[in-house]
Amino acid sequence: MLQVLHRRLIWLLLWCAVSALGGVALARLELARLQAAFETDARIAHRLLSQRVVQHDAVMATLALLQPAADASQATPPEQRLPSVYPQILGVQRQGRGASWPDERLRVAETLSRALRRPVLAGADLARGRYQLVLAAEPTSYALQLDLRAVVPWSEWPMAPDTSPVRVTLEHEGQTFVLQPGHIQGGGWRFEFHKHLATESQPFDVVALRQVGWGELPWGWMLGWAALVAALLLAWRALLRQRSERQRAEELLRLGQVARLNTLGELAAGMAHELNQPLTAVLANTQAASRLLDDEPPELASARDAMTQAVEQARRASEVVGRLRRAVERPDSAAQRQPVVLEDAVRNALYLLEPEFKRRDVVPQLDAASGQTTVQAEPVALEQIIHNLLMNALQALEQVPARERQLKLTLGAQGKLGLISIADSGPGIAPDVLPRIFEPFFTTREAGLGLGLSLCETLASGMGGSLTAAHNAPRGAVFRLSLPLAAMP
Repeated sequence: MLQVLHRRLIWLLLWCAVSALGGVALARLELARLQAAFETDARIAHRLLSQRVVQHDAVMATLALLQPAADASQATPPEQRLPSVYPQILGVQRQGRGASWPDERLRVAETLSRALRRPVLAGADLARGRYQLVLAAEPTSYALQLDLRAVVPWSEWPMAPDTSPVRVTLEHEGQTFVLQPGHIQGGGWRFEFHKHLATESQPFDVVALRQVGWGELPWGWMLGWAALVAALLLAWRALLRQRSERQRAEELLRLGQVARLNTLGELAAGMAHELNQPLTAVLANTQAASRLLDDEPPELASARDAMTQAVEQARRASEVVGRLRRAVERPDSAAQRQPVVLEDAVRNALYLLEPEFKRRDVVPQLDAASGQTTVQAEPVALEQIIHNLLMNALQALEQVPARERQLKLTLGAQGKLGLISIADSGPGIAPDVLPRIFEPFFTTREAGLGLGLSLCETLASGMGGSLTAAHNAPRGAVFRLSLPLAAMP
């Protein structure tokens, strides 16, 4: 019960961690989107205001160029019509040569304007939303009184002034004029934008503030992400549970296969016992016949040779049956071994399987190292291993087109081991099958018994060697047999 609760707690903590990480990522994306939108709107507002204040400089430059005519008796000077064209201009003042401005600020501003040769700010009352601009010119200087709120081109403004959460102000020397109140509150995240207007004559700072509260986070998406994570983790947990149950079933099946292997061992032992008696009798009779034939005057060399071959074949059959029994029972001691030349064993196997190669349009490639490689092995067992590996390779090559069939055998030595490598270009061995390729009764073929490779590995181990399987790049499988090198005389 405690283990079940522990596992559930781990799954719960995993869900919390992944959900939290995803929620943070979604929140950061939303904050980045809001910040990008804020900066875009603030830059547009700054550009619009800069265009308007630059327009004021152009208006004053035009007034300086259009000096009053010699006849100054006109009832209404032309510059007084500017407020009807530019609503932000509240009034226009002019001062001729030799005259003095009634306001000290205008006089100071005119002197500065004459020195800088551009319009200058004479005074700003941001609390009332007013400021004055002076341009010194000859013979007449001009002063404009401007309305800050009318300066804003509201028809092109990127935000809704009454409902937008962004606060926009103009600031100058500690004074502030609010263009857009926004909604600034405590907590959350704050975005700020500061930039001067694009003219030196009206040195106002455009300041934009945006306060993002917790309620503006994408809670719907975050909850959806948490639900998705929960669904995926539940599916993953169900998959792991199914896999665990399958592994348990495979273990039970493997136990059943071990039981079958024990039964096969008993069967092999019985077969060996039953076959050894007639084989022993054949051996004794043929040896006796050979001696009798030797005593007779006639020379029956062919008869003696036949009897000799019968003796050898009978002894060979007895060795095979005995080895089958030892392979199934997995004895501690191996059969008697002797020096065997690898090249001879491989060429003998290739010769025996030559019809199979022709039938499948396969041309084997043999790459042998210079000089003979002699190993300590049981000749019949070594031939049986090579034969089985070659047949497996041929059966694998049947599954690919004829033009893509390749089979390469490499012989050599490494350290104290002689090596045989058999590589094919067949479909290869699946990664989940590779760890079980040498298990008894494990097979991927419908008609297979799953004993061939297991027997080969048992025979190789019994001779003090090993047999391994791996993937053959770019495609196929490669089996490597290693056996101890024979001691040099």
